[in-house]
Amino acid sequence: MTDDATRRFEMLYREHFRAVLCYALARLEPESAKDVTAETFLIAWRRLPDVPSDPAPWLFGVARKVIAGQLRSGTRRQALRLRLEVAAAGQASPGDLGEEVSERAAVLTALARLSENDREALRLIAWDGLTSKVAAEVLGVTRLAFGVRLHRARRRLAAALDAAEMASRSGPPGGLGHLQPAAPESCSPSPFTRAKEAR
Repeated sequence: MTDDATRRFEMLYREHFRAVLCYALARLEPESAKDVTAETFLIAWRRLPDVPSDPAPWLFGVARKVIAGQLRSGTRRQALRLRLEVAAAGQASPGDLGEEVSERAAVLTALARLSENDREALRLIAWDGLTSKVAAEVLGVTRLAFGVRLHRARRRLAAALDAAEMASRSGPPGGLGHLQPAAPESCSPSPFTRAKEAR
């Protein structure tokens, strides 16, 4: 690689490392997210001539494929983030903790009932803070197609949240084994707040 290419990669890394890491952290536990980020930038280094002038969608697209490969290989630890957050909330009063756990469980249960396409569309907007245009580029679809997908995902999430809230009134929520970990607070707002905003 030339000095110009090295400088370009260093700038790419400085400007986009945190965004790619946060993208991965919203989907994986921290160690796997770090591995995904490293692999994404390794691919970017190897394919530097292919990286477009607006690299963010390209990087997210690469990270998405790396994550899919990790999930297929069985490295995901599901619902770990929820258990850690509940344990860390030990200082809260029993009433506050109970409400928070119930709310989080309802949102996670609702998300778990959606298809992977619906969850991904909502995560790109609500957790990763991407615009519809950039999210469409990440998924390799037109902006119009993404808009339709997002609208349908929001409608299904609203229905699933209503069903989850009804279920939580009648008994303890279940189905938490299929959940993705939430993004840490340092990367994005609480997924429970963002999920409700996405309705």
